[in-house]
Amino acid sequence: MVLQRLLPWSTCWTIFGSAEAALWGLKSIKRSCLNFCTAICEGVTYKELKNLLKSKKIMLIDVREPWEIYESGKIPGSVNIPLDDVGEALQMNPKDFKENYKEVKPSKSDSLVFSCLAGVRSKVAMVTAISLGFNNAQHYAGGWKEWATYELSEKKQGN
Repeated sequence: MVLQRLLPWSTCWTIFGSAEAALWGLKSIKRSCLNFCTAICEGVTYKELKNLLKSKKIMLIDVREPWEIYESGKIPGSVNIPLDDVGEALQMNPKDFKENYKEVKPSKSDSLVFSCLAGVRSKVAMVTAISLGFNNAQHYAGGWKEWATYELSEKKQGN
């Protein structure tokens, strides 16, 4: 078996060699999977996220637990969908999504950005979304920690 996991928390696998793949009844997908995994490793920066939020062309999904948001705050405009619920939420019918999250359910062509505390869970959520066909999914690698630091710094500079 010649399988290599590229990200410790992702669902993306690379299959090396067509002979090994054939043994498993699979096609060799080395090139396409590498392109896929390269794309999903990219995250948005603080400034990019700020601009995306101003444009209102994204849905920002905070995948932390509700108690974490209650204790420390959240990025304005974000929707809270805990990581364990992301897969199910993105597969809900639009009526149930609206009822549960008070937002219009994103379509598979909509731009999504996932955030968490420090970029680990948001990457998992992004991989989940991409695996469900949400090809315009990204994550904010800096997370709430970076956001709060930049926001505090900007407020201090403004005073």
